[in-house]
Amino acid sequence: KEKRAGNICRSPIAEAVFRKLVTDEKVENKWMTDSAAVSDWNVGRSPDARALSCLRNHGIETAHKARQITKDDFQSFDYILCMDESNLRDLKRKSNQVKDCKAKIELLGTYDPQKQLIIEDPYYGNEKDFETVYEQCVRCCKAFLEKPH
Repeated sequence: KEKRAGNICRSPIAEAVFRKLVTDEKVENKWMTDSAAVSDWNVGRSPDARALSCLRNHGIETAHKARQITKDDFQSFDYILCMDESNLRDLKRKSNQVKDCKAKIELLGTYDPQKQLIIEDPYYGNEKDFETVYEQCVRCCKAFLEKPH
């Protein structure tokens, strides 16, 4: 199985979860939220139907279209949170080519109170795997938001 980080499964779930949390907390004007892929594999595509279905089951809609991370993202975002070690490695490598990179690049899973560091790609899995990603994203995003920024 080839593994591709295409911004159609995990990251749009994380983005939609975070957006809902900041909206519910009435702090959405303090956050610019987006998600992007390391690769250009799925640019322009909507999230995986199973990701959309999972979000809908939790009352969350998203209009996200896959995009690739840009140099500007490293310069304008304070945080770039990723899902696994290969994302982290690729993002750090890309950030080294950007002068005045201000983004702190880390695993979203470092914020998980249940210590699940890696958010596994559910693409080759089933609905239950998407639900696991959703639950991890909720735990991590809540914990991330609670820390002082």
